Amino acid sequence: MSEEPRVELVLAWHMHQPDYRDHATGEFRLPWTYLHALKDYSDMAAHLERHPGLRAVVNFTPVLLDQLEDYRDQFATGRVRDPLLRILGRAAGEPLSEAQRAFVLERCTPAGRERMFRPLAAFERLLDVFETLRARGPPARYLSDEYVDELLAWYHLAWLGETVRRSSETAARLLSVGDGFTARDRRTLFELVGEVVGGIVPRYRRLEEAGRIELSTTPVCHPLAPLLVNLRCAREPNPEIRLPVAREYPGGAARVQGQLHAALRSHRERFGAAAAGVWPAEGAVSAPLVAMLGEAGCAWTASAESVLVASLRAGGQPVAPGSFHRPYRLDGTPGPAMFFRHDRLSDLIGFEYPKWKAADAAADFAQALEAIGAEARDEPPLASVILDGENCWEHYDYNGYDFLDALYGRLEWHPTVHTTTFAAHLAARTAPPAPLKKLAAGSWSHASFSEWIGSPAKNHGWDLLCAAKQSYDLVLASGRLDDAAQRRAARQLAACEGSDWFWWMGREHRDTAAFEALFRTHLANLYACLALPVPAALAPA
Repeated sequence: MSEEPRVELVLAWHMHQPDYRDHATGEFRLPWTYLHALKDYSDMAAHLERHPGLRAVVNFTPVLLDQLEDYRDQFATGRVRDPLLRILGRAAGEPLSEAQRAFVLERCTPAGRERMFRPLAAFERLLDVFETLRARGPPARYLSDEYVDELLAWYHLAWLGETVRRSSETAARLLSVGDGFTARDRRTLFELVGEVVGGIVPRYRRLEEAGRIELSTTPVCHPLAPLLVNLRCAREPNPEIRLPVAREYPGGAARVQGQLHAALRSHRERFGAAAAGVWPAEGAVSAPLVAMLGEAGCAWTASAESVLVASLRAGGQPVAPGSFHRPYRLDGTPGPAMFFRHDRLSDLIGFEYPKWKAADAAADFAQALEAIGAEARDEPPLASVILDGENCWEHYDYNGYDFLDALYGRLEWHPTVHTTTFAAHLAARTAPPAPLKKLAAGSWSHASFSEWIGSPAKNHGWDLLCAAKQSYDLVLASGRLDDAAQRRAARQLAACEGSDWFWWMGREHRDTAAFEALFRTHLANLYACLALPVPAALAPA
């Protein structure tokens, strides 16, 4: 008989995309929601389905779920509002406009992601042709509609999840075409995309209903909640940080409460059960935020190991190896249990294991867990491994298929490692969470907020948002908006409050300008909802 498990493991996968829609037109400005659904959300569901003995937590942001449902409706009605999908699904014989040709060539000739694209020889040849012609001038003048259609088709085939490629006869046939895609092939690919994307939410609901996973949520549009509540809390981990001109985000606490309660309502409506836990955007916490979570009835929340270290030191509590392997509760409060991400194990999956052979990486991960268990002296320790469920897999061969299959297979029936969920761990735990005397404000990134505030570009973004919120408050107080207009304005404001816009500001990256433009579009649309002129400061940067 095998010995009792000596270490518990929670694998928590965070699924999120910001709001890519222009709410004034309904058009999607960037395609990342449906592309990650096609590749990552489908693969992650399939791996969980293939390993019935494994337990995990999956966190969906409501803004991601809203967009997945939007795409489902687009496919169902045929009214496609994503320009890339619209070109893919256009009728046979419909020519491409010059604007469409330029758009496909810009979007479907990506830099990087070699492990996604290089194994597809036909796509590689198309990209080589493009690079050769680009050296001579604008490639669009040399390339036919047939070339652009093939490029578009192979781009979407490259984004197919590995489990889709291995299980779908349609995918296998399309991948074998090589070249010469017909209009019917294009339409078949379009329908396959719709089938995969439309099935994402039902698959995860079935997994939870079967007791295989726990689903959790995040405030609706993924706001950096501690900063909305108090911009000055950025100085707690970094006293020298430069802050925006605005001293506060007006009414920020109420905005966070509103997004939190809306997330809990939408989660129950979508999945038929309440969310026990909330992963705050970016693992960013503060004492006021945790108090809000407790008041909302949340059983658990989570942050980063670096935040725990800062909190223990701030409260004069010892920092010892065993400190990291148990939940906490803020001392003297009825708030939620707090779990803290095992940073090293999480980062191994996110950054290091893509360089390893899959079996070796899975064995190394299991051995690290066994070592944690071997050091335990009383109740089995808990390792919380928390990371994005979409962004690292493009750096693995086959979208992480071999690694996840090896890892889940090794953990599924491991004699001393027990996979569980945060809610299940709390229900089975005999001891209460350890008391935490003080909670240091911070995020997963070095226990600070400097990825989202402090630089000139980020601070300017906060000032634009704070000014828009002041205008929002004044117009609502005037009573000029009817109920429907108030709902539109509130929805648009929530989109403006997402943490993602501030993450991208000031970075050198291909998509930085697109994210900056979309943030400014959201703000401009908010002023339009308020029937106010758009400030000159929101002109394209």
